[in-house]
Amino acid sequence: MNELQKKLIRDTQGTIFGKTGSKFLIFSFPIFMIAFLAVIRLVLSGKDEPQVKKTAKCPSFRLWTFPVLVDGPFGVVTAAEMIGVTLFSVYIIWAVIMYSIRSVDRLSSLHVQDMKEKSAMLLELTGRRFGFIGLTCLAFLFIPVARGSVLLRAIDIPFEHATRYHVWLGHTTMALFSLHGLFYVIGWAMRGCLVEELIQWKNVGVAHLPGVISLAAGLLMWVTSLPGVRRNNFELFFYTHQLYVVFVVFLALHVGDFIFMMAGAGIFLFMLDRFLRFFQSRKTVDILSATCFPCGTIELVLSKPANLHYNALGWMFLQIRELSWLQWHPFSVSSSPLDGKHHLAILIKVLGDWTEKLKGHILNLSVEQHEMEPLLQHNRILTASVEGPYGHESPYHLTYENLILVAGGIGISPFLAILSDILHRINNSRPCLPRNILIVWAIKNSDELPLLETIAMEAICPLYSDKLNLEIQTFVTRESQPSLEEGKRPKAMHTSISPGFSGCRMSSLIGTGNVVWSGLYVIVSTIGLVITVALLDILYINPYNVTYWWYKGLLLIGCMAASVVIFGGLVIALWHLWERKTSLKEEPEDSTKKVDNLQQNIEASLHKNLEEARSVNTIRYGERPDFQEIFGSHAKSWGSVDIGVIVCGPPTLQSSVAKECRRQNLQRRGHQAIFHFNSHSFDL
Repeated sequence: MNELQKKLIRDTQGTIFGKTGSKFLIFSFPIFMIAFLAVIRLVLSGKDEPQVKKTAKCPSFRLWTFPVLVDGPFGVVTAAEMIGVTLFSVYIIWAVIMYSIRSVDRLSSLHVQDMKEKSAMLLELTGRRFGFIGLTCLAFLFIPVARGSVLLRAIDIPFEHATRYHVWLGHTTMALFSLHGLFYVIGWAMRGCLVEELIQWKNVGVAHLPGVISLAAGLLMWVTSLPGVRRNNFELFFYTHQLYVVFVVFLALHVGDFIFMMAGAGIFLFMLDRFLRFFQSRKTVDILSATCFPCGTIELVLSKPANLHYNALGWMFLQIRELSWLQWHPFSVSSSPLDGKHHLAILIKVLGDWTEKLKGHILNLSVEQHEMEPLLQHNRILTASVEGPYGHESPYHLTYENLILVAGGIGISPFLAILSDILHRINNSRPCLPRNILIVWAIKNSDELPLLETIAMEAICPLYSDKLNLEIQTFVTRESQPSLEEGKRPKAMHTSISPGFSGCRMSSLIGTGNVVWSGLYVIVSTIGLVITVALLDILYINPYNVTYWWYKGLLLIGCMAASVVIFGGLVIALWHLWERKTSLKEEPEDSTKKVDNLQQNIEASLHKNLEEARSVNTIRYGERPDFQEIFGSHAKSWGSVDIGVIVCGPPTLQSSVAKECRRQNLQRRGHQAIFHFNSHSFDL
């Protein structure tokens, strides 16, 4: 591969792009090409109705849903992920060994006699190889955190799952870069020129001081992203992670343009995603309704345009400027896309300072609303900023005839959306396979039970029990018996407000939104990057014989940013105009009437669905779910089938469910069921 690379560089170095163009063809062009093909695939396969294929008569194992590792620092790792991790690890180990052998051979050919000098040179050569391998990892590091990436959409890996790959790659990359810097520092110290080398800034060649700054920023991000720090001080982790800008810019100054191009494609795709998210998040969105439950859960209903599509496994980032201009928090969507064209709902568990402030703000507005004159109530507006909704490209929950949904606490939120989605589809005769559904819900206290009442199953699909075998098993772990007599409901179930509607809906400028516009945005911006770099070479670098490595690296970063702003901005502007034109065609409606009807529906659902929920819900107090008994009994009753298991809850719950899925599959005999593990939990 090294010989092939040298040959390709020799053959293409005579173009206007020079060596930078050669590196682009070798390292960045393949990723851009895959992105273009992904756009084409998404456009060709994009349809209003999801492709729900009938599963095979005989159940079969799938690499993506078979858990291999269930305990340990990596969490639950499936067979497909294990194969990927193994291959990547083998590459890194092989590269380190082979480059070390080459470094020793090269040192032997130089015939250096001084052992101290020889050791210092060996350390520096090894450090250089660690830097090269680190750049290879960096080429993939930013791809998983591009939330609307066409690459992730094409292979149907949502951002919530891809973040773990970013974490794994981040640890690997920073470990390699740390070894890269450490070996050089030790070598320079042995030569007695440590300070001089650290502050050195070459014009031609690698500039050391920018590398020191870049590595320092990377180490600070790495330390604050460790699980203990991230879990106990999330804001410190979040704010220090914004140093990625310093890390990337000074890396470009450190290595120059042509070496930086090794990781350029992934970084450019991330810049595109970040720019698009900036535009979407600038728009304020009306909160149509806010409901506070006594269990410490808040339901928000937000306004959305009819042309903004998502599936029942979606989630979004939310910011409320009355609380903070900087904090963004992820929440699962708790409503089906079929619940309404112009709104969606999310459930928020009150756990930290931000959610406590949100609850207090809603309660204050509720008091003010009841004290105000009726004619002035709809002038009260509560707004938010939104990024998303994101999620799976295809609603995979519709592809299993048999579903087991395991939730812990507020983890019931996405399953309410799934259940609503399935009921709507059955009622409307739309593509939908699930016919047997078991919901296992573990909660701490019984005051969380009313969350099930937010979905009116009989109203969505009359006589649904004739078409869907639904069973709910709820485990109240911290109460040994019901706190109220059977048949009675708690008083003061909720406090709610209807702030009003001013016509502000969330923007559909989102990477996971319209496939055609998303594809044009990526393709036009990438072509714009090539044009911008070509013009820079023709008009400035080649005529003026610019040779400074660090300066050319800075110019390349400038070209990437200019391409995103100019070419990407042009597509966004046209996209925005199309969005406005499309929204004007939507049937106008009375905003006040719309909010009133929505609030009445919420009130009605909270008062009419209690008996309906209890009819299918078996509540057990003082117990925890026995997954071995639950999975085993349903495997026998459902027969030789594929059973989709989706879990949403804390890591311990995910591990327990994954362990049982693995155990059931490994001990499977004859024509027994196969359990397919899927998780739906967001954890940065």
